[in-house]
Formats: sequence, structure tokens, C-alpha cells
Amino acid sequence: MRYLTLLFPLFLSLTACQSAYYSAMEKVGVHKRDILVDRVEEAQQSQQEAQQQFKSALEQFSSLINFDGGDLQRIYEATDSEYQACSKAAEDVSARINSIENVAEALFDEWQDELEQYSNAKLKQDSARKLANTRKQYASLLKTMRRAEQSMQPVLASLKDNSLYLKHNLNAKAIGALQGEFGSIQRDINRLIKEMNQAIAQSEQFVATLKQ
Repeated sequence: MRYLTLLFPLFLSLTACQSAYYSAMEKVGVHKRDILVDRVEEAQQSQQEAQQQFKSALEQFSSLINFDGGDLQRIYEATDSEYQACSKAAEDVSARINSIENVAEALFDEWQDELEQYSNAKLKQDSARKLANTRKQYASLLKTMRRAEQSMQPVLASLKDNSLYLKHNLNAKAIGALQGEFGSIQRDINRLIKEMNQAIAQSEQFVATLKQ
């Protein structure tokens, strides 16, 4: 309870900052809907970059298990570098999705509140219907994005385990022990790419809806 008490003012402060940001943007003609479109498109880009990064990590791991002499320290450093880059890419994807959630909630709250300002019942009904449809489409998109986000976690865990194992066992025997991991990592990365492609496709549909 004590931690909640301490965190609540911080939450209010962050919320106030976001509200101030949206208000400032609206004054220059950039509305929450526009911001949401931008953030969804930015999330698409971060997912595409993450896909490429995880593919790169898989290629490096393939090189590792096919090691046939050379500098093992250099091989370890390259492997660990790929893991670190994948971890950073995953963090970026999560941050992008969080930013989408923030502005989407603000947009839908505003839209709901402004329904009460209509004097024309037909227009109000039509706007309410569009809000419900947009919310439904957004909920589906967010679920798909979060599923793609979670698909990165088993890959990151495996890459970290392999990097740590190699760090403490810099010898050919250690590489032999890691060879059995390749198939599992490859399957996880292929599933990750499939999940992200689904999220990207849904994002495109959602953006098209918002731009109508």
C-alpha cells in the first residue's frame, strides 16, 4: 500500500503531462486521431526492424554452431552483441505499443464524452456506432500486437542463455553443446516473424479505418 501511495502522484503527474501534450498538439492542428495514426505507423516500423534484428541473431547463431576454428572470444562477442541488439529492439516494440495504448485511451474517452454534445440524434447515433466499431478493431489490433510482443520473450531467453553459456565455456565442446538449440530458436523466430506480420497487416487496416 505504501508503494501505491508513492506511485499514485507520479501516475497523476505523467497523466497530466500527456494531457498537456495532447492539448498543445491540438492547438497546432494535430489531433489525437493523427497522433494515434503516427504511433501505429511507428510501431509497424519498430516491428519490422525487430524482425530483421532477430533474423540477424539467427544467422549469427548459425555461424556459431558451424564454427570451424578461429577466435572464440570474437565469436562470443558477436553472439552477445546480437542478443543485446535483440533485447533493445524488443524494448522499442514494447514502448511503441504502450504509446499507442496511451493515446488510444485518451482518444476514445474524448470521443465518448463528446457524444453528449450532439443535438442531432441521427448524427450522434452514427458517431457512437463508429466509435464502437473503432474500439472493437483497436482491441483486436492491441491483442495481436501484444501477442507478437510476447513471442519475442522465449527467443530472448534462449539467446541470453546461449550467450551466457558461451561466455563461461569458450571452447569447441561448448559450441557442440549449443548445436541442439538451433532448431528450437529457429522455430521461435519463425513464429515471432509470423506474429509480427499479422500485427503489421492489422495495423495497416486500422490506420486505413482512422483515415476514412
